Amino acid sequence: MGFRHPKPLFGGAAFLVVACLLPSLITMPMQFHAMSAGTPPSMATSALIMAISVLFGLLIIPLYAGYLQLVDAAEREQPVRALDIFNPYRQGEAWRLIGLGLANFVVYIAGIAIIIVATGAGIASWYMQALAAQVNHQPPPALPGGFWIAVALLMAFGLLMMGFYAISLGQVALNRRNVFGAIGDGVTGALKNVLPLLLFALSSILVSIVVAIVFAIVIMLLALLAKLISSWLVLAVIVPFYIAMILVMFTVMFGVMYHLWRDVCGDDTVSDMAPAIAA
Repeated sequence: MGFRHPKPLFGGAAFLVVACLLPSLITMPMQFHAMSAGTPPSMATSALIMAISVLFGLLIIPLYAGYLQLVDAAEREQPVRALDIFNPYRQGEAWRLIGLGLANFVVYIAGIAIIIVATGAGIASWYMQALAAQVNHQPPPALPGGFWIAVALLMAFGLLMMGFYAISLGQVALNRRNVFGAIGDGVTGALKNVLPLLLFALSSILVSIVVAIVFAIVIMLLALLAKLISSWLVLAVIVPFYIAMILVMFTVMFGVMYHLWRDVCGDDTVSDMAPAIAA
């Protein structure tokens, strides 16, 4: 799909990459300052970094929806351009999408909290001790009881959240559903498609392993060329290659989200369009 419509889809992915990197321009200097001081960041600094990340994360969600709309228009062979990812802001849909993102964030935090409480509250204190040990360059504490059960449950929860997020965002961005209706659709769609989501996760792991092997081979060849020719030449090759890989990853990720939504909720779109066509 991306190579059929390279200019709008890869251009939109480039805008998304830049938008996702913007929070780092603020939070990374704060983290580097704490590291250079040799002391762990204070609670106020950590809270500020988290607040900035959450705020920017919510503001970026309308761009995610705009990219899904761009993908949908490209699939329907409609005229599109990369700047269309900003349409939710232009059309006044941003607040509804930000509300969905906030609701999804609450669902995500609540799910993690329930799993941690159900498998033993000691995991939370172990995590704080592990962070403190990492900052102070000390060995990590021993794993608490129920740790691996919690990991398994978190992986299953993450799998369901992947389907839930794709469906709910697609419903708001493409079906113009209200926030609570989209959340209900996301929960129902994810629970009804556990097996396809599991097969998708397993296939994604296999593909990731292959991609990692190919990427490692490419890096080794470039390192060899750097020794034989020039390191500057290799840098001039690897930087565009890395940027292209990120753009392809973003395009594939949102393409998968779009098709996941379309396979689960595509009939809703068709049924909504049928009365208008008949009229």
